Amino acid sequence: METTRLTDLPLGVEVLSREAEAHGYRFLRRLIEEWNTGANRFDGQREVLLAASIHGHLVGIGGLNSDPYSRHPGVGRVRHFYVQEAFRRQGVGRHLLEGIVAAARGAFDELHLRTDSAEAARFYEGFGFRRVNYESATHALTLESLEAAQQRSGRGMATMEPRR
Repeated sequence: METTRLTDLPLGVEVLSREAEAHGYRFLRRLIEEWNTGANRFDGQREVLLAASIHGHLVGIGGLNSDPYSRHPGVGRVRHFYVQEAFRRQGVGRHLLEGIVAAARGAFDELHLRTDSAEAARFYEGFGFRRVNYESATHALTLESLEAAQQRSGRGMATMEPRR
């Protein structure tokens, strides 16, 4: 598996978008539309859009923005996170989220996200996000507490190096 930082939308993003839409999720369509209009290209100083690929095939995507719903500059937002259904429960999502969290370190103190999916909520909570009842977020992750928990357990975070 390889995780790469994107400077352009990759081939295969339309396939992911169609799959997501078939399940009732339009956020990848919004990613494509916002990218094409220039409204959000994840090119801010502390922002990143990552792709997970296996043998050159796009299987996941996810981004990190400054949280537009928060007044605090130390809050980032995990956005447009999706793993192709056939590749779930194989470590792709965890690897992609580890890359996003690694990019957030030193740039943000806390990450927020919103999900309407019970399956996604379990995934994020398993990673260390806590359920919150904010107007604009369902989950939050305080990066400092995540680091401390990982040091106690001996588990580190992935870097941006490709995993093969």
